[in-house]
Amino acid sequence: MTAAVERPLVRTAASRARTATTTGPSREGLVSWGFLAPFLVAFALFLVWPLVHGLYLSVTNQSLTGAGGSWVGLDNYREALTDPTMWRALRTTVWFTVVSTIPLVILALVMALLVHRGLPGQWLWRLSFFMPFLLASTVVSQIWVWIFNPDIGAANSVLGALGIEPIAWLQDPAVNLYAIVIATVWWTVGFNFLLYLAALQNIPDQLYEAAAIDGAGPWRRLTSITLPQLWPATILIVMLQVLASLKLFDQAYQMLIGVSTDTTRPIVQYIYESGFVGYRFGYSAAISYVFFALIVVVGVFQMTAMNRRRNLS
Repeated sequence: MTAAVERPLVRTAASRARTATTTGPSREGLVSWGFLAPFLVAFALFLVWPLVHGLYLSVTNQSLTGAGGSWVGLDNYREALTDPTMWRALRTTVWFTVVSTIPLVILALVMALLVHRGLPGQWLWRLSFFMPFLLASTVVSQIWVWIFNPDIGAANSVLGALGIEPIAWLQDPAVNLYAIVIATVWWTVGFNFLLYLAALQNIPDQLYEAAAIDGAGPWRRLTSITLPQLWPATILIVMLQVLASLKLFDQAYQMLIGVSTDTTRPIVQYIYESGFVGYRFGYSAAISYVFFALIVVVGVFQMTAMNRRRNLS
């Protein structure tokens, strides 16, 4: 009798489920799509559409003035790949990325280790290390323009006290890129410091206690425990820093106003100048997609290296 009663109930529940699936989405599904809708609209308007429209512009001769717009195929890409100015700007960007990433990682690690070891007044050290990162690029650029002033700047005052000849930091094409590196390191090292500090605080104390019992000294604990435990954070910091440095524009453009930038022009500035100074929107879009391809290659390489390292460990 019980089995006979259960069968109609099972059939009734199954029929209701089939009815619900055939009549359309459930109320919960509609509510979920309602919450997702604002994000999807913003994603389509501010990411998908610019990408698609920029790709279309890159195969036209569209001008900022509104002229042109006719189809030119891959001509813009051919011109970009044979443009010596673009390759020079790309080399400048890659070199800046290499030169800036190394100190931004090493200095951030040293700063985090010093604070984590319990320096007096930790809150002051943390604030002073991280505070420059909160400044706008225009403020940072103006500060360092004053510091690098060849006549009254603090940089040449320090060099003079050391008996070194003054340097035209921002006027000399052989030096001004390194001046931008110094300003960038001072400005952004605080973010990497914060990431390293968070990673240090997540290392279990039991590892250090066991190492101390075994007689391991500070240097041994650093090389055998701290640095290996920080490896995932280091990979993340390097990846973020490389991608950020490749997008160099603000500080270089603002610090070198009125200075010839043929040898220190980053690729993003050349994209801007091609589109908004030379009025060649189509060619500017083509250069931006060449640069985008480079960023994708760098990102894939870093992800591959990170996964390989994880598998080995």
